[in-house]
Amino acid sequence: MGICDGRVVIVTGAGRGLGRAHALAFAAEGAKVIVNDVGATLTGEGEDVSPAQEVVDEIVANGGQAIINADDVADWDAAGNMVTEAIETFGSLDTVVCNAGIVRDRMIVNMSIDEWDAVIRVHLRGMFCPVRHAVGYWREQSKAGNQIDARIVNTSSGAGLFGSVSQANYSAAKAGIATFTTIAGAELGRYGVMANGIAPSARSRMTEDAFADMMKKPESGFDAMDPANVSPVVVWLGSSQCNVTGRMFEIAGGELSVADGWQHGAPFDKGDRYEPEEVGAVIADLLREAPDPAPVYGA
Repeated sequence: MGICDGRVVIVTGAGRGLGRAHALAFAAEGAKVIVNDVGATLTGEGEDVSPAQEVVDEIVANGGQAIINADDVADWDAAGNMVTEAIETFGSLDTVVCNAGIVRDRMIVNMSIDEWDAVIRVHLRGMFCPVRHAVGYWREQSKAGNQIDARIVNTSSGAGLFGSVSQANYSAAKAGIATFTTIAGAELGRYGVMANGIAPSARSRMTEDAFADMMKKPESGFDAMDPANVSPVVVWLGSSQCNVTGRMFEIAGGELSVADGWQHGAPFDKGDRYEPEEVGAVIADLLREAPDPAPVYGA
């Protein structure tokens, strides 16, 4: 028996890295898994479904149930097809894990509009499209009187929470995912849907070169950057045991924390309109009382 027995789970970007680890972990806990991956390169080119097929084969060999899906998560109709395929194959849909992503790292002064659009499309639109189709299904089921116990798990990043030099496109997309998740948590509870997000640190195609020293596999002992360390948290968030919504969790190795997010600072109220020359002194006073922001990665 597992904590996801009988649940039907979509994991996007599940052919490699974190997504692969999530898919295997869900299957080990009894879920029926839709392994979605177009098999693109790290920068988003090409198609190769063989990594996703290998994940499906491993799940089936271990006695689980899984199917491959190669739909483009950022294409509205294709994402809808993925959700429909899950429902038609396994009879329902309970959890959507949005993990698919690419990188096209560049300093802002050198970033092209195509590099901006490609990353925003895969991460942000590629999260919205599957979630929107799934939410439409859950809303219809709820209105029909069926009890819904659905979960959304979105993948943000420390780059999205704090920023990362040379990754303005990626960081902006991941910040958007984090904010979307808090809104989804507020809006979707009425339909029986909980939404949470993770900001993981783990070895993947996106991190193993950019953070080579941090991601290097140790010769012995606990491998803190093994992507499988992240998956138990994702599985719990995607299970019926999850009883929280609208939150963002940082997970690295065995270290788990709740990301605090933006908070209202202590205000100063003049009670009247400011003159431009007054603003600097007020801001200086406010900054002296405010906590220092978390540093931007790579700064």
